[in-house]
Amino acid sequence: MFAVFLAEGFEEIEALSPVDYLRRAGVEVLTVAVTSLNPVDPRIVKSSHGVSMFADVTIEDFISSLGDSLPDAIFFPGGLPGAKNLAASADVKNLILKCFEKGKYVTAVCASPALVLAPTGILKNKNWTCYPGMEEEVDPEAVEDSTHCSGVPFVTDENLVTGAGPGTAEQFAMELVRIFAGEETAEKIRKGSCLR
Repeated sequence: MFAVFLAEGFEEIEALSPVDYLRRAGVEVLTVAVTSLNPVDPRIVKSSHGVSMFADVTIEDFISSLGDSLPDAIFFPGGLPGAKNLAASADVKNLILKCFEKGKYVTAVCASPALVLAPTGILKNKNWTCYPGMEEEVDPEAVEDSTHCSGVPFVTDENLVTGAGPGTAEQFAMELVRIFAGEETAEKIRKGSCLR
């Protein structure tokens, strides 16, 4: 299962491109509301551009449903203040550390590699990327012996996949499809979606 975490102020293209392409590939994807300002339903999360999305489950329900298991992968889209809201969640931080330690995939794009992943220390000794300039927001000790790769749409380093931003969302999403559904399925989706 591939879990996508949404907080108030998430970036729509970054969040939904992986959801769309992974579901086309037959991967089980669950959207998880981390924060919500909606007074009616805590699963409704508003994006950075005012688009409301109905998540499958709240983070509280998601964590309680896991028991001793973990998802195969977790994903954090960027956007502001979305990435900052994700970073402020103790549940998110704990899940990142548990998943990374167990070799599960931890993935993030745009501001989230710098704001959400870096503070956990999982970028140490890794190759990674983020939205241009966001790497300057990172405490150097949090990314000790790592390599920030600029000018690339995404970077895959073992169980860590990071992406640059909204304009690279399709390339990032297709890398996730390749990892979780295989090259043959990725090529079919590429052709069917008119991707070059």
